[in-house]
Amino acid sequence: MLLPPLTDLVALLGIDLVLCAAGLRLLSGRNGTTRWAKWAVIVCFVLLWLPAGAAHLPLLAYVRGISSDLSMTLVALACLGLCQRLFGMPAMVRRERMALNGAVAVAAALLYPVALGWGDWDAYRLGWGSFGMLGALLALSLVFWVKGLRLLPALVGLGLLAWVLGLMESTNLWDYLMDPWLAIAAMIHCMKAGVQSLLHRYKPLAPAGRPVPP
Repeated sequence: MLLPPLTDLVALLGIDLVLCAAGLRLLSGRNGTTRWAKWAVIVCFVLLWLPAGAAHLPLLAYVRGISSDLSMTLVALACLGLCQRLFGMPAMVRRERMALNGAVAVAAALLYPVALGWGDWDAYRLGWGSFGMLGALLALSLVFWVKGLRLLPALVGLGLLAWVLGLMESTNLWDYLMDPWLAIAAMIHCMKAGVQSLLHRYKPLAPAGRPVPP
């Protein structure tokens, strides 16, 4: 049996990891991840590779037809979530998570509207080896690094490495760094954090207790 191209294997593996990470998160309660949840996710990871249908394609191939290829950033975040729940790795610091979500949300607001034809400037074109985009990524990574934020520079480096190696079918750097699913998740987290911040800021103070007579 001939193996599929490397780009297909990478795409299917990424989808499998993201699905398993999402499933394990749903199965994890406040008390942590139970053993049965871990085994259930491991079994699902294997089952998704089984062939199905008249074409005898892995189940992941049908999911890929709906989701398209996922970015290296989303796959890496899924791996971090799996390691956290399967092996007890420390959770992502909230400051790192908020900074990453903010950067992804801003990039999505810049990329996707103009990619759909809203405006005369096409930001997606920068992903084909533009020195301007590479310089912007370097500058952004340096700013985050100086601020003590290590996650975004690491993810940018991973995306650049995968892009240079050609691990995905796309040759555009944007597709390695982000995808619509990651963008939607980042925007939801940013809106949720914004609402929580507003509620906390305008939360009425509790009335002072009645003074106790002497």
